[in-house]
Order: sequence, then structure tokens, then C-alpha cells
Amino acid sequence: MTDRYQWFAGSGPGRFIIGRLGLPNPAPLRRYQPGQPVLDNPALLGASPGGRLEGPVRKVLSAANVEVRGVASDEERYGALIFDATGIDSPDALGELREFFQPVIRSLGSCGRVVVLGTPPESVSEANEAIAQRALEGFTRSVGKELRRGGTAQLVYVARGAEDNLTSTLRFLLSTKSAFVSGQVIRIGAGTVEEPRDWERPLDGKVALVTGASRGIGASMAEVLARDGARVVALDIPAQGEALSTVANKVGGSTLQLDITAGDAPARIAEYLTERHGGADIVVHNAGITKDKTLAKMSADRWDAVLAVNLRSQLAINAKLLDANVLRDNGRIVGVSSIAGIAGNFGQTNYGTSKAGVIGMVNTGAPVLAERGGTINAVAPGFIETGMTAKIPLMTREVGRRLSSLAQGGLPVDVAETVAWYANPASGGVNGNVVRVCGQAFLGA
Repeated sequence: MTDRYQWFAGSGPGRFIIGRLGLPNPAPLRRYQPGQPVLDNPALLGASPGGRLEGPVRKVLSAANVEVRGVASDEERYGALIFDATGIDSPDALGELREFFQPVIRSLGSCGRVVVLGTPPESVSEANEAIAQRALEGFTRSVGKELRRGGTAQLVYVARGAEDNLTSTLRFLLSTKSAFVSGQVIRIGAGTVEEPRDWERPLDGKVALVTGASRGIGASMAEVLARDGARVVALDIPAQGEALSTVANKVGGSTLQLDITAGDAPARIAEYLTERHGGADIVVHNAGITKDKTLAKMSADRWDAVLAVNLRSQLAINAKLLDANVLRDNGRIVGVSSIAGIAGNFGQTNYGTSKAGVIGMVNTGAPVLAERGGTINAVAPGFIETGMTAKIPLMTREVGRRLSSLAQGGLPVDVAETVAWYANPASGGVNGNVVRVCGQAFLGA
């Protein structure tokens, strides 16, 4: 779907008018192509005194062939500005953030990356240090809203003892795979981490089930997971059989046609995965529906249909795959929540309830999966350019596109890349996270 405003903003007259009127100026985002380096330009790395992550970060950047600078230069453009803030142990020490970023923030290149690294505040016993670490969230999200030219900013809390679990997350956030992810807080903890032999195909040998895979975001998930080496089982309802086959053929996968709300669906899925593939490594719960009405007009049928597809079926499938050991050890479960599950949305009490329930599924499931060496996380898309959003009235669609720091809609591939990061065997320390793929939307937390 063409964003005509963005096209106009890139033209000569558009740049003049938008600059004079102070209108949103959506910069073209660079998105990943196979073989692309993690960063095109050097990264500037700084650290607060006593920080514990500068060494591990240098190690990750070196392995990813990223040039690292420790001293700023007025003549250089940076692909990323990375600051280890784990040494900030009081509110007074927060000034170190300004001292590092203020002189160089304008030297960040197009589609540049800002990454701040901290310690989870809830794990800190000293009150002043916990307060200072919590303050990093306000700093990072504010910086994200100040960046221009497609820049993004993230905060990564790394638990003590999990310093070596940074690799997949840092690679993802610095690369163009995270083009539409900004203003997010990610937590890395303990977990089983297996670095792939080939970072271009980190999912080689893995089996991935993707529900709702016949079109849109689900189809893009199938494509990206297959690109990364996974054997994809594409699932959707029988009515979508032709489109589903097209997707599966394109990615060299297989199809499973069924209604996930049927009583026997979990058993049938488990049987298929066991007989055809000996189990599964990745389960992506993408299938979802909407049946919008205000609460005053919300029938029981509309409510139940949305909750059945978007939440109850996922819980039932998870329970079966775990109880029957179909999901292998170190497996990954990924749910699809929504901004509506965080901020709510007019006329979508059923949808918002179901998507908030997905977040609850992640919260309660994280310790269960951790016992098996696995993870459960969720993506929460904002405005993504799909067939569904194309049906939104023009003015409403335009407002939805502009209400974010990046001032544009995302693409299905943006959600898919985030799912692939969760699925990476090196992401074992990423458990219980809900990451918004929304361009840092102004709505919600």
C-alpha cells in the first residue's frame, strides 16, 4: 500500500512545505537484505565508571565486524551510539548520559541506532541505584522521539550474570532488521544460549509452526523464518487453503489446514508435528480476528469468537505441545499481541481483552518455558501496512500512520524480523518480553 504522504515528503516541494509548517517528516527506512552488514558505519561506545558491559559489547561488535570507536570525532558519522549505563548508581550520576550523548547525537547517521544498557531496577537492592536505573527508561524513550532520519533508540536491561547473552539482541537492534522497533525496553536474563554457526541462517535444522500464515503478517513470518533456515509448517483455516499453499510453496514448507478453535485442534497439531517432523522448535501464534463493536453493541457471539481465536486456542495449543513434549527443549513460543492490548482501542473491547491476555500468557509462561530451557515472548504491532489497515477510512489511516516517532506505518516484515530474533537459538536469555513493533507509537506505554 503506497504512502503518498511519505512520497510527497521526499520531493522538493514536499520538503519545503513540511519544513515550513512543521509537519511530520517520515524518513525512508532501510530494511534488511541478506548479506547486509550489521552496521554500515562505526559505532561509538561509551560507559559509565564501574559499568560491567563495555567488554562484552566490544566482543559482540568485533565478532559482527562492526568498527568501534571509543573517542568521539567531529568529522565522523556513526551508525550507532551505545552507552553502558550499568555503572550509574545514583540520580546524581545520571548526568553521565548527557555527557556522552549531547556532543555526538547530531553525528548519528541516517537510520542510526541508540542503545542504552542498564541493570534491571527490580534486581537492585540499593534504592538510589534502582531509582537511577529506572530513570534510563525515560531518557531512552525521550531520545527516541528526538531522533530524525529514521533513527531508533532502545534500552536493554541485562541481568547480572547474563552478560554473555547479549549477542542476538545487540545484533538485532543495531541492524536494519529492527527498522520499525523504537522506544522499547528489553530484558535479558539467564537462559540457554546457542550461537548459530551461520548468522545468515541461524534457524538451520529448526521446525517452525506459524498460524494464520496464508497472508499478511503471517505470510511474512513464514518467509523470514524460512530465509533464516527453518522448515516452516504454515497453518490456516481450510477456506484459506489456496493462499496457504502458495505461501508454503514459496518458502519450501508444508501446510496444515484446520480451525485452531476446534476441540481436537491441539491434538491434531501435535500429531502432525510429531509424525512429520519429530516435534517443533518454534511456535508462532499469529492467527487472529477482529469483530469490532462498542461494548453497548457487543454480542456474546462476537466476544466469544475473538477470545477463542486470539487467546483460548493459543493456551490450549501450548498446553498440548508442552504436555506431550512436542515442543522440544530450548523451544520458542511467540505470541502476537497488539497496541490495543496495551493502550486499548475504541470499539475493540473484545480484541483489546484478548491481546492483553496474550501478554498475560507471556508473563505466566516465561518461568514454565525457562525450566525447559525455552522462552515465550510476544510482539505487539502498531500500525502495520496490511490489507486490513488498507480498509480503514483515509483520514483515520493517515492519523494512524503519523502517530509515532517514525511518522509512518510499518511493514509485515518488521513484525516478522522481530519474531525471528526471538526464535534465534542465541536469544535464550530473552524470555517474558513484549516488544512493540510500532515505530514508537505515541499511544500506550
